[in-house]
Order: sequence, then structure tokens, then C-alpha cells
Amino acid sequence: MAPVTTRLFLPRRICLIQGWRVLLLGAGCLLLAESAPGGEPAAAPVSATCLECHSDAKLTTKKSGRVVSLFADQAVLAGSAHRSLECADCHEGFDAENLPHKNPLTPVDCTSCHEDTGRKHAFHPRLALTPVPPGEDTTCTACHGTHAVARRQSADFPFTPARQTEACGRCHQPARDQFLASAHGRAGAAGLKEAPACLDCHRLSVARRPGEKPGIELKLAQTRLCESCHLQKPAVGDRTLRGTKFVASFAHSAHGAALQRGLVEAANCVDCHGSHEMNQAMVAGSRVNKTRLPETCARCHQAQTAEYNFSVHAVALRKGNLDSPACTDCHGEHDILRHTDPASPVYARNVAQQVCASCHASVRLTKKYGLVADSFQTFADSYHGLAARGGAVTVVNCASCHSSHAIKSHLDPTSTVYKDNLVATCGQCHPGANRRFTIGRVHVSPDQRAESPILYWIASLYIVLIFLVIGGMTVHNLSDFARKLLRKLAQQKGEIPPEPAPHRLYLRMTAHERLQHAFLAISFILLVLTGFMLRYPEAWWVMARSFLHRLAGVALMAAGLWHLGYLALTAEGRQLFRDLLPARRDLTDPWKVLRYNLRLAPDKPKFGRFSYIEKAEYWALIWGTVLMGVTGAILWFENASIGLFTKLGFDIARTVHFYEAILATLAILVWHFYFVIFNPDIYPMNLAWLTGHVSEHEMREDHPLELERLKQDEADADPKSTSAPEPDHPDDSSAL
Repeated sequence: MAPVTTRLFLPRRICLIQGWRVLLLGAGCLLLAESAPGGEPAAAPVSATCLECHSDAKLTTKKSGRVVSLFADQAVLAGSAHRSLECADCHEGFDAENLPHKNPLTPVDCTSCHEDTGRKHAFHPRLALTPVPPGEDTTCTACHGTHAVARRQSADFPFTPARQTEACGRCHQPARDQFLASAHGRAGAAGLKEAPACLDCHRLSVARRPGEKPGIELKLAQTRLCESCHLQKPAVGDRTLRGTKFVASFAHSAHGAALQRGLVEAANCVDCHGSHEMNQAMVAGSRVNKTRLPETCARCHQAQTAEYNFSVHAVALRKGNLDSPACTDCHGEHDILRHTDPASPVYARNVAQQVCASCHASVRLTKKYGLVADSFQTFADSYHGLAARGGAVTVVNCASCHSSHAIKSHLDPTSTVYKDNLVATCGQCHPGANRRFTIGRVHVSPDQRAESPILYWIASLYIVLIFLVIGGMTVHNLSDFARKLLRKLAQQKGEIPPEPAPHRLYLRMTAHERLQHAFLAISFILLVLTGFMLRYPEAWWVMARSFLHRLAGVALMAAGLWHLGYLALTAEGRQLFRDLLPARRDLTDPWKVLRYNLRLAPDKPKFGRFSYIEKAEYWALIWGTVLMGVTGAILWFENASIGLFTKLGFDIARTVHFYEAILATLAILVWHFYFVIFNPDIYPMNLAWLTGHVSEHEMREDHPLELERLKQDEADADPKSTSAPEPDHPDDSSAL
């Protein structure tokens, strides 16, 4: 590069005057040097010498064909960050005696004092190159000025947060204009201290060079930068509409997970929200404004957007109907998951309930736009809907017929649900589908009298028939049950003798017939159970479960209080409590019974009024009632309980409630039902729960010590009695 030639243009008179001044100044310096103590010469005021000429506002030179001022304002120099320096500290190699001083001029090198400029100025990355290439982005004076260099702590420093936008905007005008109109720029203008300025972001390597493709490290750095404020600073996160939890969900989304895997094509914050122009969704020009979402998503998802743009949803959205769904209405915003993820709203089993139903089952939207109000419910009750709700492997949902993105009216000839296209649509799952597949309405319900009159009348007739037939059977069977129950009670009391019957056997069903009957019974039971599971998983009687469950819980607590009062306020209750208290033998009796059952001991232990079996069941009942009552109340009044015990406490209560319920249920089935129903000695059941009495055979088998005590008490009361009457103890053991 050819050296730049400079020439000074000074009037002859000024040159002569300035020359004499220099000579006189030099002579004065010599005199001062000779008179200085110690004989050492005094230091010459170099800057003062320079200012003899450069303090003249008319001093100019010509550089590259243009006139350049050489004026140095002494007032500016005095207020500069470099005011303690001499001119020659920056302008090296100048000879004050010669005009021009030097040709070519030695450029000012700021790095001689300011080291490591590349690291400190990451926003101008070329400063880190060696050698530093020329340009506006590598020239210190372009940003900091020449003589008027302000200190960083000074209010005049051009890169204070309040002045950064304008300072940087001198070169980056488009970015400045976008930033000033952005949410960040408006927050800064409003004086919010959390609002970012240019250098808050660009101190890090988060910008790509022109023409450079972004790499994965750059995209991850941009994401971390955004999260450093919107996730790690509560004052910033709380200003967003949905808070920090909404921002944090991006890390677990399909986009966030792909970035972590190193997929550079995955979208990050900048890809969707933009950089300098970042704005909230409610701003019309924002990239994430609902009307611009298809355009934003199309940067990566071109094929899907192309289909969507011709759908009824896109057409309505372009007409200004903001109720019409865009990409995020179905897929979510930050927490977008892959359609193969079971947690995604667009997962095959979720899309009908979580996506389509949000609009097509909405009372407000269906009334506002005249849509069919029960389209989702009729799908849910259809064969396809029941299969999906029943956990079918191959799930048919709304998108299976209507498509996912190219959703069109059934009157549109290009629609997948147009009448002439239904054969092909149905044929995707039903090979060999013909025209008969398309006869009849797709969404039908027996409740639709106008749309499905045949189904409506058939269902109505069946309801009347079921009421008449089943009602008549119920009345008949209850009368027969009461007759036979009263006869059995009379036989137990001895009021009528049992009918004698010889020990004879009559063949009623052959082995072949019994095998047919067993097969029929098993298949029928399975059909009934699985049929109700598939047909009514969300019907009204399931919804009523919560009410019935709470009603039963209140009844259980009332029974517990009733029993507590009985124990405390009556003599019989206090005796019952004493008899049920655990004893030392309750720890050894189970082992003795086990030895007896295994034929390792000749005799079975004898029990009193209550054995370890009844005591364990009783105290388990007390414990379970208290625990289930407390945790049930916590779950019932969820708002108050979470505020009192925290969400963690609520979750603990829910977990305890669930597993205690399983334990109690299994205990009843395995323990209690065996001893009162399935025990061979008392099968088909212990009648104590109906009559309050047990036979002497049952007492002799299960409570021999109690039986001996009762007989002894009776004998002591009536020594002449040869036989003890039936005991009438107020609290029989088998009543528990």
C-alpha cells in the first residue's frame, strides 16, 4: 500500500511567527535547564510545544484528496481519559522541528497500552486477528473518538447502557431501528434496569459473521444467553406472561433436545423470536405473532406449512380470525414435543382429546361459528373412539381422516373427507373398502333425534324395555329372597325343623353339559367386563364416582366417631377395648398355629374371645381409618391443603392414600374374606353378620376358651342346670 502523503497548508506570516515562537521557547528552556538545581536540565513540556501550532483552529492538511483539520482543542484534551498523557505518547516518531513532522505518518497504536483488545471486544471479532486488519470495526477511534476519549465511569462515555443503542447504531442502523421497536428496546426506554443493551448480549460470541452459517456452538451460546435472563433472573422471568416454568420447558422440547444432541438445524430462541427485533406475540410485527407463525415455522417445516396454508384454518386466519388455530395452538409453544412422544398433545392417542376437542367441543366456539357441537363426543363414542380410549395399538384419531395440516371442509373436492374421496380415506386402514363404506353419517349419536332418528328411536325403545323387564325381575327375585331368608332364620332358631332328606344324589348336568356351561359362563363374564370397560370409560357413572367416594368417606368417619363413643361411654365398649388390647401371646400364637398346620405340633392353640386374627384385623382397621381419613381430607380440600402442607405434602398424602387403599383392599380379600367366607368350617359364610350369633361348633373351633368361660359363668349362675343355654354375650367375636 503506497504511503499517504500529507502537506501542511500554513500562511507565510503564521509560519514566521510560529517559527520565532519555537526559537524563543527553545531558548527559554535552555535557560531554565541551566538554572535548575543540581545542574540537571528541566523537562520540556512536549504537549505545550505541540499546542503552539495545533491549538490554531485553522490548521489543516490535505489527506487522500480531502482537507483534514489538525486542530486540537485544549479543553477537550483536558477532559479526556488521556489527559495525563503527552501528545508524543500516542503520536510516536514526530519531529517538532520539521514540517511536515513525518512522512509517512506512524499510525496511533492503541494496543501499545490497551492489551487483549480482541477478548474484551468480542462484538468486533476481527480485533482478535493478528495482524489486526484495517476497517471501521477495528479502528478504536471510530467508537471511542480521538482526543475526546471519555472514561468508562464518565456519564459522557458513549457505551453506557442508556447511550449504547445510539452509539452502536451509528454503524448498525438497521439493527438499531429493530432493537428500538423490540420488547427489549421498549423496556430500556421505560427505564427498567433489567432491560438489556447492546453489549449485554454482544459481549459474548453470539453473532455470526456475514455469510457464515451458524454452528451448533453458536446456537447453544445464543440459547444460554437468553436463558441467563429469562430463566435465571426471577425479575425478568416474572415479567413474561407464563413465567420461568414456561421458558424452562424449552430445554425438554423437541427443539431443545435436538440442540443438545448437536443438531444444528434445530430451532433455538433466535430462530423463532429473532434477535434485535424480538417482540411479544401480541405485537403485530412479531415473528411469533399468530398471523406470522406459519411464516416463522416454515423456515424449517416447509412441507407441513405448505399443507397448512391451504387448510380451512389457514384461510380463516388470513382473514383475521384469531380463533382459528395456528402451529402453536396444536403443537404448543416452548414445550413442543415430537408427535411420537406419548406426552405430546399431537400424539396419536392424545390429538382428539387434547387438540381437536379444545375447539370443536367448545360451547363458545361452536355457537360462534355454527360448528357441530358434539363432533368430538360422537367420535369418542364411536368404534374408533372406543378403540382409542381402550388402548388399541393402532389408534385412529381425527387426523387419520381429516389429515393433520391440510384440514379442509367436507364440501371441498380436495378434502380427504369429501364424499368422493372417502373410499380412499377409509381404505388407508380398511383394505378393500368400497362405496358402501361411505353410506351414512360418520359422526352419529343416539341422542341426535334429528340427525339420527332411527338410532334415537331404537335406543329409546330399549330404555323402556330394560326398565320394564329388569324392574319386574328385581321385584320377583327380592320377594323370593325374603321368603327363603326368613325360612332359614326360623330353622336356626328352632321354630321349624329342617326338612329331612335322605343322602341321595341325582344327576342334573352331565360332564359334557357342565363343560359347556363353564365355557359359556367364562366367556360371558369376560364379554361383560371388557364391554363395559370399552363402552363406558368416561360415562356419567364414572364421573359420579368422586361424589360417591366422598360420601362413603364421610360415612366411614362418622362410623369411626360412633365406635369411639361406644368404647368410651358404655361398659360393653370398655370391655371390648380391653379384650382387643394386644397381649404377649399374640406374638407367639401365629408361630404355634403355623406349626400345627404343618403337622409339627399335635394341638392347636386355644383362643379366648379374640385371637390374634381378630386383633390384627381390628387394629389395622383403626389405623387404616385414621390414615385414610386424614389423607382423604387433604385430597378433598386440595387448595387449602397445598397452601398448608405444600405441594410436596399433597403429593405425599395422595401416594399414601393410593397405596393404603391397595393394602386395605387386599387385606379384606385375603384375610377377612377367608375367615368369614371361604374358611371351609363356615362356608358359605359366617351368619353372625346377619343374626349376631354363631353356633357352638364354631365357638368350640375358633374360641374354645371363651366358650368354656361362658359355660362356667352359666354354671356358676345356675348350679342345678345340666346344660348351659345359648350364651347371649353382648359382643360376639365373629361380629367383627
